[in-house]
Amino acid sequence: MQATERRKDSAQTKRRILDAAIIEFSARGFAGARMDRISEAAECNKAMVYRYFTSKERLFDEVFDEIVVQTIDAVPLDTDDLPGYAARLHEQHVRAPDILRIGTWDSLERDGAGMRLPAVVEATREKIRKIAAAQTAGTVTSRYAADVILEIVISLSQPPVGVTAGVSDEDRSRYIADAVRAALTT
Repeated sequence: MQATERRKDSAQTKRRILDAAIIEFSARGFAGARMDRISEAAECNKAMVYRYFTSKERLFDEVFDEIVVQTIDAVPLDTDDLPGYAARLHEQHVRAPDILRIGTWDSLERDGAGMRLPAVVEATREKIRKIAAAQTAGTVTSRYAADVILEIVISLSQPPVGVTAGVSDEDRSRYIADAVRAALTT
């Protein structure tokens, strides 16, 4: 096998492991996830999982980092339309519920360790910088600090847990946008 083919196979194996880990961690959390189930779903042996990721914690960190990057890419922050951004973020959570599940497991079982990953910290700082710049420009309210505004927007964007049965996702997105608009109106 040539080096190019090995690299391609290596990248495919790593991708299968990450995909299997997203499903496993989402369903069972960090404590309940099993490396043998991940390796079986990824169609590789457990030693291969450890070769790429060295530990279960490192694999969880890679998964967490990846889902954050995917969300940032899918739903870029728009400081000119924070209500619309919140609605689009909500829609992303509905499309990809693993994101919130893994984030919740991280918070419950790892004291939010995923939120302290360098890429996640930098992404959060960048969003706060953009909001602060919009505040300086006068396009976003200065009623709250930039980090508080980001927290409000993200909190309101998360799908509820069974409290609004019968509300369509489209209506819920509209309600979220309205709530963010009301919360940020001076």
